Amino acid sequence: MKSPILAPLMALILWSFVMWAWLYATRIPAIIKQKIEFNAHRPSAEFHALLPAEVRWKADNYNNLMEQPTLFYAVALTLAFLGEGTGVNFVLAWLYVALRIVHSLVQATVNIIPLRFAVFMAASVVLLAMSVRAALIVF
Repeated sequence: MKSPILAPLMALILWSFVMWAWLYATRIPAIIKQKIEFNAHRPSAEFHALLPAEVRWKADNYNNLMEQPTLFYAVALTLAFLGEGTGVNFVLAWLYVALRIVHSLVQATVNIIPLRFAVFMAASVVLLAMSVRAALIVF
């Protein structure tokens, strides 16, 4: 099965790996600079508190990409399996991916919370629209 909606799905997966690389490209130098020692018994929150905020933002965003986008993957795959991965659904999928990339860039660079929240909410509304469209087909 080949469906156009799989392209934005794969784009978001690949974007997640971009954020993964950015996370480690900033975290490892920060660990070295701060001379943070590995301690398996230290709670992760304590470890994160030792890192500069600008470094933590990348990790926070990577974690965010493992949360709500899982619903996007499920909806996009559902639409693909149903043969409905074109037209409006295809456009909505790309819009969701674009908004998630903007969200990542905001969170990883300036982290202006009201802006980040607005982009997140816009992406959430797009995902809701995709979900409702898929549900109308399924039910």
